[in-house]
Amino acid sequence: MSRTESAPLPPAGPASWFTESRFGLFVHFGLYSTAARHEWVMSRERLTTEQYERYAEVFDPDLFDARAIARAAKEAGMGYVVLTSKHHDGFALWDSAVSDWTIARTRGRDLVAELAEAVRAEGLRLGLYHSLLDWHHPDYTVDANHPRRDDPDAHALNAGRDMARYREHLHAQVRELLTGYGRVDYLFFDFTDSRDRDGWRGKHPEDWDAEQLLATVRELQPGIVVNDRLGIPGDLVTPEQYQPDAPMRGPDGEPVVWEACQTLNGSWGYDRDNTDFKSPDLLVRMLVDTVSKDGNLLLNIGPDGRGAVTPPDVATLAAVGEWMRLHRRSVVGAGAADADLATALAPGLPPGVVVTQRADRLYLHLFAWPFGHVHLRGVADRVRYAQLLHDGSELRSTRIDPDQQAWNTNPGGQPPGTLTLHLPTTRPAVAVPVVELFLDPAR
Repeated sequence: MSRTESAPLPPAGPASWFTESRFGLFVHFGLYSTAARHEWVMSRERLTTEQYERYAEVFDPDLFDARAIARAAKEAGMGYVVLTSKHHDGFALWDSAVSDWTIARTRGRDLVAELAEAVRAEGLRLGLYHSLLDWHHPDYTVDANHPRRDDPDAHALNAGRDMARYREHLHAQVRELLTGYGRVDYLFFDFTDSRDRDGWRGKHPEDWDAEQLLATVRELQPGIVVNDRLGIPGDLVTPEQYQPDAPMRGPDGEPVVWEACQTLNGSWGYDRDNTDFKSPDLLVRMLVDTVSKDGNLLLNIGPDGRGAVTPPDVATLAAVGEWMRLHRRSVVGAGAADADLATALAPGLPPGVVVTQRADRLYLHLFAWPFGHVHLRGVADRVRYAQLLHDGSELRSTRIDPDQQAWNTNPGGQPPGTLTLHLPTTRPAVAVPVVELFLDPAR
């Protein structure tokens, strides 16, 4: 996994299931999980092909349980699962007919098939991550990301390599994935880095024959959602490891579909000694923040070298799932507030309140719990009922006379059109409390 170089932004409009789901699970798993030192270990440590191949000899995912992974995603409130079919090391997690560098040859398994079956059994959508890079393939040319980039004869290595032969291999493997496993809902390519760096030419869309590859994908899987990392426009953009500060837009200001790709601890693949984990509360806030800006969140786990989902990841998914169990409708099928509502709320929205909307319901996510009241301006005539979402308990709402003066226990008046919600003193015992406002559709 790596941030893609900026590509042209596509217009909005992938399949409706994608933006309806809002929340997906990323699963990074491969030989690097056995090394347990980040998924870029082959490049970071400048490992030769021979040095890296020893991981294939010992890689045995005997604890990889596709059904448990799919079930955990479903219980976390996610709508789709994306598995790494092949990462930058080129090792395939399916039975590829055009390569011996696969788990089918080493262990007689097909993890893509296993996960596809499990995901569908849970009623989830299937996504596949597929790296355009391949540091193991003998025809993939050395560049600034390649493990061999610092070899004394590194530039001479490319004299015997032919990207045309690699392109044929790449296209053949993508065709296998899109014809051998039934419907594939989402294809996450990674990544096109066309920067020339350190004396090396970058990789450009033409290195993949990106236009033809995308056309093939759409022909084989009509309706599939494809990201932007071929270096040409796809159906969505994929900001990685940061949270955009506003809804993402194209060059002309038009909205685009987007998906925030986030890790639990900064590493995509299993990294045994990295304990810099995000808390469930923070992840819930990131999810809500993303949806409030009309984005999706793709949250990653990295199973360990035996394929087991690690205890911290299990606990985190369960905690997020408990919040989603009670607050699902403020996320799934929700998005940014309608423009007129957003405009009306913006001038007086209290600090720490993040808003989403789903049809005639408006959701206030209270990142900070205020004492006593929440004052909302500009929407008093549109709200017909208010409640805390987690337990469905009514919140009393009033309009305080604008001319009322503050005196003893009486609060001062608020501007005309302000709706005041009366909150309990004790903060609800959930990661992020949510107020659900029922709107009058006639207004």
